[in-house]
Amino acid sequence: SAQIADLQQKLLDADNGDRAKQRWDSIATILEAKCALKYLLGELVSSKVQESKLQSSLEQSQASCSDMQKVLMEERNHIAELETEFQNQILVQEQQHQEKVNHSSWKFW
Repeated sequence: SAQIADLQQKLLDADNGDRAKQRWDSIATILEAKCALKYLLGELVSSKVQESKLQSSLEQSQASCSDMQKVLMEERNHIAELETEFQNQILVQEQQHQEKVNHSSWKFW
């Protein structure tokens, strides 16, 4: 039954496609041509509006992406600064420890 339903749907789709083609092919009067032209112009306007909306959305997304990249770069720079500061603190701690060890060994002798 699923295959039958699928075949029936394919027949309907093919029939609708043929009907649309026949409608355009069967335009015989100026009135029909005007109606067809009016329909096509409406579709064109609708497509242009949709294109404009998509373009605007794309531009907003690009701006948002640019902002996020800027924030990411700032965070990376901040992390690099923190890592440098941490490494400096480790060096200071190691030097202080080494001085204590050296000072203690001198006291021992």
